[in-house]
Amino acid sequence: MAPNEYSDIIRTAVQTCRGKVPIIAGAGGPTRVAIAYAQEAERLGAHGVLLLPHYLTEASPEGIADHVEQVCRSVSCGVIVYNRAVCRLNAVQLERLAQRCPNLIGYKDGLGDIELMVSIRRRLGDRFAYLGGLPTAEVYAAAYRALGVPVYSSAVFNFIPKTAMDFYHAIANNDQQTVGRLLDTFFLPYLEIRNRKQGYAVSIIKAGARLVGHDAGPVRAPLTDLTGEESAMLAALIDKVGGQ
Repeated sequence: MAPNEYSDIIRTAVQTCRGKVPIIAGAGGPTRVAIAYAQEAERLGAHGVLLLPHYLTEASPEGIADHVEQVCRSVSCGVIVYNRAVCRLNAVQLERLAQRCPNLIGYKDGLGDIELMVSIRRRLGDRFAYLGGLPTAEVYAAAYRALGVPVYSSAVFNFIPKTAMDFYHAIANNDQQTVGRLLDTFFLPYLEIRNRKQGYAVSIIKAGARLVGHDAGPVRAPLTDLTGEESAMLAALIDKVGGQ
């Protein structure tokens, strides 16, 4: 994403949501780029930064930890680290970072490694706010809630917000009947479409938004959009839950 495009997105989000909800801006890429984005987001009024994985190249654990620390030290707002893909920090590394970086306030998990998640939760306790960040996080929500991760980011909220909230409240209230019904009627069939191709975790969200009238254009290369047949399958699932 070009710097000017990034600035425009953050500026619009801050102006639109001022006084309503906190704005957490994404920042990622190589360390200098992530710092530049984080500082720009803070300058424009974002309340915090979600630090995305550095880039699609492996790095040593020490290098990743130093990357996170440098970004944290470059801003005064809170930083949430996103453990996903090539960013894989363990409990000991996160504890050290938490000691060195008071503004490292959150941990978002996109790995789905239960053993790692348990060790992090037990070692860090309430030092962090915890967020489930796996693609289609609803499928993992009950298990993660049991681990002490009570909230998650819902991608489907972009096109079926009522259903997304119904599922969240069912998880929060231990309403197993509603959880099971929504898993069977929407989320598991949805996964069958999403898992057809690599990268469809993004493509299927854009398709869903387009189907309900919020077209954001095609995915960026080298990702590919859903086929016409797959979009029709998704439309049928949306209709099944009332399209809300």
